[in-house]
Amino acid sequence: MDVKYHKTIDDFVKSCGGYHIIGVDNIDGSVPLHSYPLPEKSVLVFGSEGAGLSREMTGACEAIVAIEQFGSTRSINVGVAAGIAMYAWLQQNVL
Repeated sequence: MDVKYHKTIDDFVKSCGGYHIIGVDNIDGSVPLHSYPLPEKSVLVFGSEGAGLSREMTGACEAIVAIEQFGSTRSINVGVAAGIAMYAWLQQNVL
């Protein structure tokens, strides 16, 4: 795995040239993951557990999608969320 760190969100956005930045968070205005067509050239962005995506990061995203949940659960572990979102991308773009 190639891990790159960026000092600022602007630096991160510049490094994503040509890719669609899609945030994954269950905030107001997010759309259900199952109903959003994830572009083939996507960068999926996840916030920290608890705080979620920062305002600055959500502003840099083309869209914010939320993983549908039932019951009283507000959120799921970020690792699980990443697996679900990446699998949704695979279903739409590869499988």
